[in-house]
Amino acid sequence: QVQLVESGGGLVQPGGSLRLSCVASGSIFSIRGMGWYRQAPGKQRDLVATATTSGTTYYADSVKGRFTVSRDNGANTVYLQMNNLKPEDTAVYYCNAQIQRRTWMSANDYWGQGTQVTVSS
Repeated sequence: QVQLVESGGGLVQPGGSLRLSCVASGSIFSIRGMGWYRQAPGKQRDLVATATTSGTTYYADSVKGRFTVSRDNGANTVYLQMNNLKPEDTAVYYCNAQIQRRTWMSANDYWGQGTQVTVSS
């Protein structure tokens, strides 16, 4: 089995910062892309940021210049540093990873349970 466990969400005032972490554990041969999605109430789940094993990153336009995604490949961990947070960043943030469990298996998508981020004064 594979688990993704997120941490670091919470309540923060506009302009504040939070750092999310996500650790993958279990039966893992290799991890390809890792990243973050978010889902606000009544809306679809949207991509926020991703990072490849080599460190190539992608950001949604709405978070460019404010959020930074990074990985610790040795620790199977992905981070999301969120600065200058805005009320519109309020959502449940989900960790995502493409994980290959065995050499003969293809990589599949795995998701964390989600962590709430609320930006409010």
